[in-house]
Amino acid sequence: MDLFAIAFYVFAILIIGSAALMVFSKNIVHSAFALMFTLAGLAIFYALLYAGFVAVTQLLVYVGGILVLILFGVMLTTRGYFEKVRTRTVNLIPATLFTAIIGLMLILVFVTTDWTLMPLEEGEVTMTGLGELLLTDFMLPFQVAGVLLLLAIIGAVLMAARTRPPQQTPNPQQTSPTEKQQD
Repeated sequence: MDLFAIAFYVFAILIIGSAALMVFSKNIVHSAFALMFTLAGLAIFYALLYAGFVAVTQLLVYVGGILVLILFGVMLTTRGYFEKVRTRTVNLIPATLFTAIIGLMLILVFVTTDWTLMPLEEGEVTMTGLGELLLTDFMLPFQVAGVLLLLAIIGAVLMAARTRPPQQTPNPQQTSPTEKQQD
């Protein structure tokens, strides 16, 4: 067994274990961190397939961006992140049947497919060509996408920072307008 096969099996176990922990955890913060390990393991799979750009994008966008957004959203809620999530099982029999059918179909496809082994070739660097394209031919769409993302971030910050109008509490030292009219 070569190094790539060992790395594949190690990270496959990591991904499956962290995905199971993410699904079955009662604590939402633990689920978010398990999601982080799942997404990082997928980035390592991309790197093993010589897809360096996709691996880095996976780390930056999903692990670095989306997951941090989820954690901040959870931690900034008023209910707090210490509470346990209460779940109940709904439609257990149809879900089990559906999962079993899909699993059997996947196993059938895996067994009946004529898999051909191809030698693994040394990967080529694809990021240089992509970078040249983004800064020459596709400069305008790249900049427009950046401005749209910036506007989305500003809009999200403004929506999150919206404050409720303060509730006025009666002050015993102040007289109400009706008391002033009675004097």
